[in-house]
Amino acid sequence: MRIGLVIKRFDPRRGGAEQATFQLAEQLVSRGHEVHVVARRFADQARRLPIVTHPVEQATSRLGFAEAAEARLRWLALDVVHDMGAGWYGDLFQPHGGSSIAVERQKLLSVPSWLRPLKRACDVATPRHRELKRLVERQYADDGRLLVALSRMTARHFQEYHGVDPSRIRLIYNGIDTERFSPEHRGRYRTDVRRQLGVDDATTVLLVVAHNFRLKGVSTLLRAMDRLTARREPVHLVVVGGKPPRRYVRWARRLRLGDRVTFTGAVDDAVPLYAAADVYVHPTFFDNCSLVVLEALAAGLPVITSRFNGAGELLTEGTEGHVLADPANVDELLWRLEPLLDAAHRRPMGEAARRLALNHTMAAHVDQIVNLYDEVARSRGTSARAA
Repeated sequence: MRIGLVIKRFDPRRGGAEQATFQLAEQLVSRGHEVHVVARRFADQARRLPIVTHPVEQATSRLGFAEAAEARLRWLALDVVHDMGAGWYGDLFQPHGGSSIAVERQKLLSVPSWLRPLKRACDVATPRHRELKRLVERQYADDGRLLVALSRMTARHFQEYHGVDPSRIRLIYNGIDTERFSPEHRGRYRTDVRRQLGVDDATTVLLVVAHNFRLKGVSTLLRAMDRLTARREPVHLVVVGGKPPRRYVRWARRLRLGDRVTFTGAVDDAVPLYAAADVYVHPTFFDNCSLVVLEALAAGLPVITSRFNGAGELLTEGTEGHVLADPANVDELLWRLEPLLDAAHRRPMGEAARRLALNHTMAAHVDQIVNLYDEVARSRGTSARAA
């Protein structure tokens, strides 16, 4: 089957959407499909995949990319076009970042309440917002496309904010590579990485992987670390990813957390850090269906996240971890976190986390995606499974 994937940047190092799209392409190719990717930029890793690349480098704006992608796709004669949230032309629309309206509203929750009206007024007045509004109107238009929601939360947002008929929505959670992310890697990495971090066996290592520190609740984590340090709890926080986190580094220093918090910056491979960690903490203000939470579950880590993370829908409260009602509430975070400082308490949670991840493999995720391709292809007289 000839399948088109549309994403702004085809680069697994950039974020969850890019990583998931890259893995989907790998799986589709391995199943014998002809995969075409339309993107503005392609990572070096794309060269090792037997895919057909269609760069649209001349498009510099969101609308420009969507228009250029449509023009390119129209003459490719593909069986299915699967857009990851960058354009408006295709059979399946899957905004990996979730509803843009929901994202903007949730971002406001991560700033002080007194500042929210001013920030919202400023955001609405920007050219970027006006362009995004025009793009979104085209993306959610009722033109026969199916929409893929990565969580029930996202499906509700499609209906509430964009008026999408529920009959057009298909729910498919993200999948994870449970071989790459596995407790089996602890024997290889754990001792060395913890030595590099300067922590002993008695110290509980907390981990968060994020690019947008404000949106992902790193501020809440630092405030919690301040309180834990004051109580002399043996805890160390590792913050992975993000742009140069100077403001957060300065904040950690002001709180005198210098030797209790490690900012690694972006890393090529987070597997060794999952192996070194004891608890994954992700008090996010918004995540469609966080891949890093699934990675942590697969690595056998208890997880603390928030109700604003679609991946939290997969957790059974108190079994694989906890789901916070308010990602800004330090007291709630500490209430859930403190019992997990005990290795005996977190061990069964980590085992349950691994079992849960095994029900959400990347292969199972792609099976569901291919079922949707079949649904589209049947109307064209072809079959995705005949590839």
